[in-house]
Amino acid sequence: MSTSTLAALLTISVLPSRAQQPPPPAPDSGQVDVGQLFATTCGWCHSDGGRAAGKGPQLMDTKRDDDFIRNRIKNGKEGAMPAFGETFSDAQIDDIIKYIRALKPHEG
Repeated sequence: MSTSTLAALLTISVLPSRAQQPPPPAPDSGQVDVGQLFATTCGWCHSDGGRAAGKGPQLMDTKRDDDFIRNRIKNGKEGAMPAFGETFSDAQIDDIIKYIRALKPHEG
């Protein structure tokens, strides 16, 4: 095995997997589609746009207050939810909380 091949393999083996890396920061332009943001970031664990439990709990009709939700989004929960405080701005987190509060069951 050549030295360059060995170096490449060693580099690949020490890189963190994509699943371990937090998603890149979302743009803070005020023009973010919160439903799409939720679907692509939170929807992996909070099913049906937050309306049903998945790997994470159902968020629709949550009894948790906004401060709890804000803290959980920012700081995560060890072994259960990653922290998104470096990913989302405070305004985006507020928009996510508004999205959660507005969740209603699908009609029909």
